[in-house]
Amino acid sequence: MSAASAADEFFRRHPLQRVESPSRGLSFVLHLFGLASYAYSFAYLVLNPNPVNDSYGWHFQYLTILGLSLATGTFIMGLIADITLSPRIFAYKNALSVASTPMEVVISILYWGLRLIDERLVLPTWAPPIATTADLSFHLIPSLLLTLDLLLFSPPYSITFLPTSLLSLAIAFGYWFWVELCFSHNGFYPYPIFAQLSTPWRVVLFAGSAAVFTGSTEGLKGVYGWVNGRGIEEVGVDGRGEVKKGQ
Repeated sequence: MSAASAADEFFRRHPLQRVESPSRGLSFVLHLFGLASYAYSFAYLVLNPNPVNDSYGWHFQYLTILGLSLATGTFIMGLIADITLSPRIFAYKNALSVASTPMEVVISILYWGLRLIDERLVLPTWAPPIATTADLSFHLIPSLLLTLDLLLFSPPYSITFLPTSLLSLAIAFGYWFWVELCFSHNGFYPYPIFAQLSTPWRVVLFAGSAAVFTGSTEGLKGVYGWVNGRGIEEVGVDGRGEVKKGQ
């Protein structure tokens, strides 16, 4: 294989990727399906309004919708990369995935875990019941699709533990600041659990969420290595997800 052919193959399929991506095949189908699901979720918010629609911050008060927005941006980059076969846009998609995939996994864990304990912790009584299909499209499908995209169609995460921890803390406490800002305007919290906790316990909740985010990222890295059969260290992946020279 010539050097030019080897380079082209590298950019089209990272040595640790299970399936070629970007591509106009399976990767394109996954990203197109994901965007259709995300579009359905946003349409549901508009077609089934509740008091949040007219409040400060709209539905972006919800971590679920912030995560869904980031997931949408990730898959838009993925679909554009599939259409254009652009390595640069593919790299943008993978950079967004570092935050969007663990965030969606955390959203699924927290939402379904708290709902199993008491659905009144996450579903306000003043809001109409959410349809099952919408519930799944908001709180389960994004994490499944992003995880599938990571495991099969992306290079491995090369972000280390300390940056992951700092990113998770920034997201968790940045969201807390946003929630309190919205509360100062609206007089209610998007999730009932926030109203039931004192400030010290909210600190515990958001710090715990940051820890789950960090654990989610580390767990995804471990599952990636297991699914693809080789560890990141084995092929020497640098900070950009590229194979180091000399490997």
